[in-house]
Amino acid sequence: MNVITIERKILEKNEDLAKLNRETFKQKNIFVLDLLSSPGSGKTSILEKTLETISKQVGIAVIEGDVQTDNDAQRIAKHNVPVVQIITMGGCHLDAQLVRNAMDSLPLDEIQLLFIENVGNLVCPAEFDLGEHEKVVILSTTEGDDKPLKYPAAFRNARTCILNKTDLLPHVDFSVEDFKKNALKINPNLTLFEMSAKTGEGIEAWTDWLTQKIKNG
Repeated sequence: MNVITIERKILEKNEDLAKLNRETFKQKNIFVLDLLSSPGSGKTSILEKTLETISKQVGIAVIEGDVQTDNDAQRIAKHNVPVVQIITMGGCHLDAQLVRNAMDSLPLDEIQLLFIENVGNLVCPAEFDLGEHEKVVILSTTEGDDKPLKYPAAFRNARTCILNKTDLLPHVDFSVEDFKKNALKINPNLTLFEMSAKTGEGIEAWTDWLTQKIKNG
């Protein structure tokens, strides 16, 4: 009972801070996405390909979450966009306070699109509201088409899902049809994208969706 009470208090405090973040994003007219995935799904590669495609047309910034290193932030910084690294020192997720602290180091008036790359984990990050507009859950074809059933909270709390590494489909035991069936069973309202960050296949549909979201406010 004590553990449940502590968890509830933590989540309630996080919700209050997430509301403040959301108000700030609304005032600044920034569209915010929280990217969730297991390690190795290709979140950072997708971000890099996205930046290559639209960063000259859209003001983009990135908040990077990592347990120990700033490797991903260094990769993103090469694309000449504002990036802030949050090192959680073992923590399994980002929370609204960490995001709020990172916002202080970003030129918010110049940003239209903010990506929050969460810690590689499909469990803890799914439960924490950061003030984002949407959570995007990313899965790669190397992980198994039953992942939505194993990690339902991540798929239930997301509005958008990306299946990455489609170039590997001929070489892995993965059924796109079963994956879609499982994902939509958990969340029938998911918007689904299929892509390969390596080859660029499917990136255009994703970036077109992003720019339309920004236009719609």
